[in-house]
Amino acid sequence: MVSGLWGRKIGMTQIFQDDQTVIPVTVIDASSWIITQIKTDERDDYSAVQIGQVRKKYANEAFDISWIKALRKYFIEVKEVKVSDESLATLKVGQQVEFHNDLAEGTTVNIFGTTIGKGFAGVVKRYNFGGGRKTHGSTFHRAPGSIGFMATQGRVIKGKKMPGQMGSKKRVVKNLEIIKVDPNAQVILVKGSVPGKAGSLVYLQKNG
Repeated sequence: MVSGLWGRKIGMTQIFQDDQTVIPVTVIDASSWIITQIKTDERDDYSAVQIGQVRKKYANEAFDISWIKALRKYFIEVKEVKVSDESLATLKVGQQVEFHNDLAEGTTVNIFGTTIGKGFAGVVKRYNFGGGRKTHGSTFHRAPGSIGFMATQGRVIKGKKMPGQMGSKKRVVKNLEIIKVDPNAQVILVKGSVPGKAGSLVYLQKNG
């Protein structure tokens, strides 16, 4: 049994339930992941599998052991997932990762991702500051204002809200419900929003 899996966020959509209620869902693509290395307690002091996402150029080709010697050529991403000792005996290098055996509809997962980067932003956009007056003669509109205090001390305290990089932070959203698992299309539908833009890498961590 694996502790989680990696996938790519496709985007958001909505689905209808039997009672005609609408549920917003995020579609996650979990296809093209292949086991590239198996790590054991005896050799590596922990149990895990190294998995790689095959590039589109080689997605329709049969796996060859020579791919292991050139991971960056054949795989977009190479990640690790912890696996129980009992499951290691059933896994082998080159095997396709089958997520539908470990993720069931109705269960919850924690999803890790990187938020959309907004670049360098001022305090009005970054922290929703009100800004200055927009009246005649005012030259103070979107500036942060005074950042210091006490003339004798004259320093800026830690954590002061100031302009800087906005977004592009690692975040986790907990307890998102899995609405549907489609093993044929190799996609997972998760209730609610997930950090990151379309095409970004996300990690689904199983609860419990």
